[in-house]
Parts: sequence; C-alpha cells; structure tokens
Amino acid sequence: MLSHSEHIDRLEVWPHVQPLTYREIWTIAIRIIVAAILILLIGALSCSVVMAANTRKSLSQAPSPQQRYEAERRLFELGYWTGPIDADFDSASRHALMAFQKVEGRARTGKLTLHELAAIAGASRPSPRQGEFAHVEIDLARQVLFVVDDNGTVTRILPVSTGDEQLYVDHGQTQRAHTPRGTFKVLRKINGWRLSSLGLLYYPCYILNGIAIHGSLSIPSYPASHGCIRIPMYAAKELSALLPVGTTVIVYEGHRKLRAD
Repeated sequence: MLSHSEHIDRLEVWPHVQPLTYREIWTIAIRIIVAAILILLIGALSCSVVMAANTRKSLSQAPSPQQRYEAERRLFELGYWTGPIDADFDSASRHALMAFQKVEGRARTGKLTLHELAAIAGASRPSPRQGEFAHVEIDLARQVLFVVDDNGTVTRILPVSTGDEQLYVDHGQTQRAHTPRGTFKVLRKINGWRLSSLGLLYYPCYILNGIAIHGSLSIPSYPASHGCIRIPMYAAKELSALLPVGTTVIVYEGHRKLRAD
C-alpha cells in the first residue's frame, strides 16, 4: 500500500486538464446544431409519410351507403346508364362507373372509392362528336356508346367492348375481328336472344352484315369481340327500343382523354 506521501506524489503526475479553445467549442456547438436539425428533419419526414399513407388509405376506403347513393345519382345526372338509384352499387352501377372511367381517362377498375366519388362529383356531361340530330356514337378509343338526342345532348352512356383486331376462323374462313368505322344505319333488329356461329347475341341491332350492337354477358374494359359492339345485358332491351330501324350509328376512332390528376 502506498504511503500518504507516495499517494500525493502519484497524483501530481496526472496531466492538468487543458481548457477548450474557442475553435473547439465552436466545432462542438456546430455538431450539436446539425444533429438537432437532422433529428427534426427525420421527425418531419416520418410525419409526412404517415399522413400520406393515411390520406391514401382514406381515399381507398369503401364509401358509405349514402355516398354510394350520391355516386349513383350523380352518374345518372351526367348521363351514365345506371340501374336503380338505391345505394346498392350493383352490376349496373359498376358498368356506369366503368363508362365514366373510360370517358374521363381514369383507371378502368369499376370500383367505387372516395377518390372516384370526388372525381364523379366534379365531372361534367360529355359532348358528342356530332350534334343537332338524334343518333348513336361509338367511340372506339374510349370504348363507350353515346345515345344523342335531337338537341345534341348525350342522354345515355354505356361501356362497350368492340373488335380486338385478332384473327379468328368462322365457317372455315379466317377473318379479322374488326369493328367497321364510319356512318351506318340500324338495318334490322331481333328481339330476345339470337344464336350465331360465334355465340349468343341479346337484342341485336344490326348495322352492317353480321355486325350488331347487342347485349353480352362479357363486357371487359378493353376490345374483345369479333367485331360487334357489346353492351351490358341490363341495357340491351331498352336500348333496342330506343333505336328504331333507320337510326344513324356513327363509329369512330375517338380520342383518349388524359387524366388531369
């Protein structure tokens, strides 16, 4: 064990603590400030990510019955062919929404979200290519059908599926699934079902040879027919009644409307 005098001597060999220089103090202060700023930035970024995630989640939430009712009512006001306005967003309502999404250049989901509800609320009735006389228009680019009245107002809008331009064989002949472009007339109609060599047609309205506007059980969001203009089943009978023989039908390439948001 060290004696008292030896202990004192040993303590005296430790170097004296030197005071910090001004430059060292300034360097430490800068580091502290930078660290504090980084902590604040990380916190703000985390909050932004959480808020954005919450916003996306809220926009994708299923609408309430009242909001579904408002969506159906507003789609009907804009001319889209809905089913009953009853807050039951059924197949007819989804077809109407699909037509809206096609017209507005939105994603063709057929799914009603709060984001789609906001778009519907701010939309306006589309305009036809031709006006001043009653007729039907088929916009091939947007895959929609417009029923236009004598005043040039689009009164009904349906989603359609037209020729996909693929080759197919019918009666031993190879043909292309092409929907003709141009101005036509309704030449003849059949009430109810008609069985053709290519499948079933519901209330077909023929405009050129075997090309008809007809109800179908399959209306995808893209061209998929052999050349006919497919429309949803729920509207086929009533549309046939709206299109007497001689009705003008205009089929054109149309244009793809770009989303504004």
